Amino acid sequence: MSAKMVMINAHTQLCGILGYPVEHSLSPAIHNAAFQALNLNYVYLAFPVEDIASALQGLRALGNVRGMSVTIPHKVTALSHVDRLDPTAKRIGAINTIVKTEGTFDGYNTDASGALRALENAGVGLQGKHVVLLGSGGAARAIAFGLVMNAHLGALTILGIDEVERGVLVRDVQGETALPIKEGPLSPEMLAQVLPQAHLLIHCTPVGMYPRVDESCVPEAMLTPCLTVMDIVYNPARTRLLQEAHRAGCQTISGIEMFLYQAVTQFELWTGHPAPVEVMRQVVESQLT
Repeated sequence: MSAKMVMINAHTQLCGILGYPVEHSLSPAIHNAAFQALNLNYVYLAFPVEDIASALQGLRALGNVRGMSVTIPHKVTALSHVDRLDPTAKRIGAINTIVKTEGTFDGYNTDASGALRALENAGVGLQGKHVVLLGSGGAARAIAFGLVMNAHLGALTILGIDEVERGVLVRDVQGETALPIKEGPLSPEMLAQVLPQAHLLIHCTPVGMYPRVDESCVPEAMLTPCLTVMDIVYNPARTRLLQEAHRAGCQTISGIEMFLYQAVTQFELWTGHPAPVEVMRQVVESQLT
């Protein structure tokens, strides 16, 4: 189907991103390119929002609102302002997507599904595998719940610097699965213990993104060809961790993949159409490379 410019009119469906700040978000470019590719009468805007409760109340009154992305710092607060929650989002305790259907706000977390789709697209099988997750913040939380609720892992180990945050995450995840969850500090000593038995390493900390682009949580000598390494940091696209993993012979998955597929899932929830994945990928890559 050839794309053509869709005129904004009284039937245009509104989507957007709610957060503070949002000036540097790539989401408007990605979603508007996807809408245009499918000739859909939708538009996606960035809204800098400090008062998420008031913003969502106002959006309820607008007839043409189809959905919203929710980003920092509102992912947890927004949870209490939707009418229904996807089971995974409820367990994670945060949402990044709202779908409006006949006046009802439904909350989802596509960070979890985005990570799983990125792994699936890369041909990474999870059944029976030992996954090591680095970090215990919001993204790690989403991915951990996504893994235990939707994959048949053999083992999951969570390593994080913040002992209290890590403990809460492990407790909450353990409550949803019979799979034993191992945990410990994110240190070279713990990495040396767990990585030799691991199949997949997923990095979910800010290390490697600006201004720490020359850093990595994992000593290069611990990376071996039997390990698949996924970094959710997407800017830069090739973090130090991924560069060193590639040199070590590991299969690597860029953070662009998770970022792309969480947006793909949002698009499909809002429109009911299969997303033009390659169009969206081209936009992401053009902005980040």
